[in-house]
Amino acid sequence: MIDGSSPSSTSAGTNHPAQAFDAYAESYDAALEKGLAVSGERKAYFADGRMRFLRNRLNDLRRSATSVLDYGCGDGTTTPLFYDILGAVSVTGVDTSAGLLARARSQFGSDSTHFHLVGDLEPEPRFALAFCNGVFHHIPPADRVAAARYVYDSLAPGAVFGFWENNPWNPGTRWVMSRIPFDRDAITIPPPEGRHLLRQSGFEIITTAFLFLFPRYLGWFRPLERVFTPVPLGAQYLVLAQKPAA
Repeated sequence: MIDGSSPSSTSAGTNHPAQAFDAYAESYDAALEKGLAVSGERKAYFADGRMRFLRNRLNDLRRSATSVLDYGCGDGTTTPLFYDILGAVSVTGVDTSAGLLARARSQFGSDSTHFHLVGDLEPEPRFALAFCNGVFHHIPPADRVAAARYVYDSLAPGAVFGFWENNPWNPGTRWVMSRIPFDRDAITIPPPEGRHLLRQSGFEIITTAFLFLFPRYLGWFRPLERVFTPVPLGAQYLVLAQKPAA
């Protein structure tokens, strides 16, 4: 019950080199949907659920998402949700895969939406929100702090990072990842390790929450998921962190 929005990583070194992810530019959706089929849902269900949950947390904190950095944006399919659900004014996506970025530009590029190779966009403290989903498990552990620091340096003081990762403590997560070619050899990040990574990079942790506990055939239980978000059972988790205001 997971959806990695990007099959690529935005670190210079990755478990899957950018060229390998370019090979998935045309087949990525099919491979992902095949893996997710065991949950009974398509990737749009998870993408929408993540964004609505994040919106509610930002509303609770009275934080805006006017300018967004989509770190590991892949083919950009999350882009419309930043505008439609979070109310973004501008979105900048970065990735290492030139093939996926070409697709993102052709489908979603506009005067307010831009996509760059990560090495071509120097971090400047200007974004109100950074977002990633299922990206850091593709980055070798030795490179993860540098990748998180890139995000940190790109955020304005007091801005927020929505760090979504697959929860390796959930057996369903591991099963789904084993069915997806670009996730099979990924090095997963347990929730405590995710929080530690962000702290090492300078972030302050606001909260951790877990989503997507029930597959579709148990859908009548889904209204209960809001009760279980503090419990580390869901297929994905969110670490919401902030760059200190001063």
